[in-house]
Amino acid sequence: MLNRRQLSIAVGAAVALSAAAGVGTAQDLRQITFVQPSPSAINSFPVFVAIGEGFFEEEGLDVRVEAINGSAAVLQALSAGQAEFGRPGPAPVLAARSRGVDAVFIYNVAARSNFGIVVPVDSEIQSIEELEGKVIGTGTADGAEVGFARSVMLSADMKEGEDYEFLTVGDGGPATVAFQSGAMAAYSASTADAAILNQRGMPVRDITPAEFARFFGNGLATMGDTIRNDRELVEKFGRAFARGHAFALDDANREKVLAHLKAGNPQEGEDAEFQSALFDAVRSKTIPVDMSNGLGYMPPEVWEEWQENLIAGGELAEPLPDLTEAYTNEFVAEWNQGL
Repeated sequence: MLNRRQLSIAVGAAVALSAAAGVGTAQDLRQITFVQPSPSAINSFPVFVAIGEGFFEEEGLDVRVEAINGSAAVLQALSAGQAEFGRPGPAPVLAARSRGVDAVFIYNVAARSNFGIVVPVDSEIQSIEELEGKVIGTGTADGAEVGFARSVMLSADMKEGEDYEFLTVGDGGPATVAFQSGAMAAYSASTADAAILNQRGMPVRDITPAEFARFFGNGLATMGDTIRNDRELVEKFGRAFARGHAFALDDANREKVLAHLKAGNPQEGEDAEFQSALFDAVRSKTIPVDMSNGLGYMPPEVWEEWQENLIAGGELAEPLPDLTEAYTNEFVAEWNQGL
């Protein structure tokens, strides 16, 4: 399996070739960049499905996908104007807003938590309380998995630097080595990370308390200026994104979806059985517990919980002046029409 940098290059090349092969590069299409915090096409499946099915093209958009390292990098790209849309986690978004970055969540992709604290199957550790004095590995130093793990540990009255330590180990092979060497006792893993560890012969089990399933994960975000000054773009991109999401949830479209994902990341599709299993795992986390508000809706009360946990963990010094400016559900109803 390729490393994160090699996969990033592969993703960009595959998406560019895919676009060049179709009518989506016509001069009348607006070129848009979407940044994702890892090279996985499966983790961003609504985008790749919307590209493959021509949903973005129908909205007049030519979307290029760039894979970078973690949510913090996604937010940096958005704030620097290097991309119009991205898929960061909620904790990094709130932290960025506390520093004056006007990033806004507009669609809840991972409606159920797509992170968990995992340990090797044969580990003696059975609960998060038993991680006191231990090292927890993470894929990145400031990604969404870090904020999630802090929140989980705070629920057991444990604070980073006092009761446990974080260690940035990367994902895939490096994470496997960190477990094997004893450098970490647990790993804050995404659904994809856990599946890769299992595939690499490092079977893991999740010890995260069940109540943390409500802590939604990475979602679709843009800048406040884009919403205020280019609202039509937001409406078009989100509408195509939601169509891609809904299309992928229909098992009748499964073969097409997996083909689109393989086009987006050929390495991820080399093992068809693994690709299919990983897609099922990731897709299941994008289905809201309560579908009454449709796909993409963000429960305000969970945003409140995210903020409370970040304050308790020291990632936020104080509540944001207006938490509701960090997210908006104003587009969700329209994007769900006709799905």
